[in-house]
Amino acid sequence: MPTTKQMLTPREAARMLGVSYPTIKQWILSGKLKTVQTPGGHHRLSEAALKPFLTKDKTKPTAESRQRYRRVSGRNQLAGKVVSIHIQGLLAEVVLSVADTHVTAIITSNAVRELQLKKGDLAAALIKSTDVMIERLDDPS
Repeated sequence: MPTTKQMLTPREAARMLGVSYPTIKQWILSGKLKTVQTPGGHHRLSEAALKPFLTKDKTKPTAESRQRYRRVSGRNQLAGKVVSIHIQGLLAEVVLSVADTHVTAIITSNAVRELQLKKGDLAAALIKSTDVMIERLDDPS
């Protein structure tokens, strides 16, 4: 059995799975995730305990998979459909329809061109503090 030094903290496991720390704690307390406790009572998880979650995630479509979240530092990501793009000079206004609301991001017009964004594309608004970024979710080809 691995020592607790070789195991992951709940926070490290949360990052690895692309879920929040409270979610991991809830899974641990409900018994969904098995842990080993340190002499001080802290929970530690083996990577093997996380494999079923990672394997299940790989079967999901890219837009729903947590794998995409693990490639980006921001966790506040709202997936939706591009409903409008207005380019004026160096800037572009991109509006996404997310659930029953619209999210607007002001990004560079060059970024819109590089992402090959157009109305109807799937995209995600990545929200970090006061900034909103756009990530393309489907292949532009």
